[in-house]
Amino acid sequence: MTPEHATHPVPPAVTVVGIGADGWAGLPDAARSELIGAQVLIGGGRQLDLLPPQCAGRRVPWPTPLRPAVPGLLAAHAGSRVAVLASGDPMFYGIGRALTEVLSPGGLRVLPHPSSVSYACARVGWPLEDTEVVTLVGRPAARLAAALHEGRRLLVLSADATTPAAVAALLRDRGFGPSRMRVLEQLGGEGEACAEGTADTWEQPPGDPLNVIAIDCLGAPGTLRLGAVPGLPDQAYAHDGQLTKRHVRAATLGVLAPAPGELLWDVGGGSGSVAIEWMRTHPSCRAVTVERDPVRAQRITDNAERLGVPALRVVNGPAPDCLTGLPAPDAVFIGGGLTVPGLLDACWEALPAGGRLVANTVTLESEALLAERCRRHGGDLVRLAVAHAVPVGGFTGWRQAMPVTQWSVRKPSAAPAGESPVEAPAEPSGDNR
Repeated sequence: MTPEHATHPVPPAVTVVGIGADGWAGLPDAARSELIGAQVLIGGGRQLDLLPPQCAGRRVPWPTPLRPAVPGLLAAHAGSRVAVLASGDPMFYGIGRALTEVLSPGGLRVLPHPSSVSYACARVGWPLEDTEVVTLVGRPAARLAAALHEGRRLLVLSADATTPAAVAALLRDRGFGPSRMRVLEQLGGEGEACAEGTADTWEQPPGDPLNVIAIDCLGAPGTLRLGAVPGLPDQAYAHDGQLTKRHVRAATLGVLAPAPGELLWDVGGGSGSVAIEWMRTHPSCRAVTVERDPVRAQRITDNAERLGVPALRVVNGPAPDCLTGLPAPDAVFIGGGLTVPGLLDACWEALPAGGRLVANTVTLESEALLAERCRRHGGDLVRLAVAHAVPVGGFTGWRQAMPVTQWSVRKPSAAPAGESPVEAPAEPSGDNR
């Protein structure tokens, strides 16, 4: 191609500029140039107020709610040179994600600023790679509970000035009252400040809404230990006996094999333990639990909030009727109701190729049903038996729990014409409520 016919990349129509509490003074020349040359400046009111008069573009504050407004706002200013202001690093819990979902890959230029997390780690002396970040911006404080582990260092991105008090209350309620809290305000700005104390003694009045909370997790004596892998103690759950017990639950999650971003259907929720522990394996894991009893459905919601996964979706109603319209699952667990007509078929049909199904039972009738399905679809049929040592007079003996029969299977891809589908092997596991 000759030089006169060479094509040149078209500059992005939208530039997103990260800005800190230090405002205009903290921006590099490239960011200042973009803001001065922009015809339209979009951002929060606080961010727009940080710009000097030489940024003469039309100033457009974000509406509320923000995220649904992004496509329309960008469309309204198509053809103009647009600069979007964001706090810190736009691609770290910032507006950058929403913009990339609307614009083409080449339609956005990002000029990041140090994030509040980078500033916070620098101030408290924590290695960034060893520090877990939990955002409570637009999210319930209950999600922090899943990250509470003895000795863990957490940074919490606050929604506003009331967040530190809400975090302190949650820490006390979850048995982490002795944890040290540092509230870092206006990081990088002239008004930078730090308030410090423990959750047990936290009485600080609301301060600046722009704050990050650093937490050194420390449990109170006697606090129930909740590990990072499936198989939480049974005492972690409120239940009426409809609970997949700890050892069977751990084996069941092992077969379900949750991976980041996947969705589980937990049919016959009981106490919600399988769905809850599925979601605790990774922040991006999702689950829907279906429970026909309204009291149990509310109990599942309460358990999910207490154990740090308030985003668990609870559907109160009978299966399979309530399965219609649910998003397609990556895996299905059936912990109850196997003999309900059409239930197993509906779950199987909902699974995409490669999806996993695990069903547990303690009854002979359901066991026969699972044996028949295993012959039809393949997979693994296992029996799990757990016994606990108990006093027998002045001695000790074994008390056997009801054995659990479990069928686990991976749905095959469609076979070419004239060929029989081949089942991929599924790992063994076990349980029933």
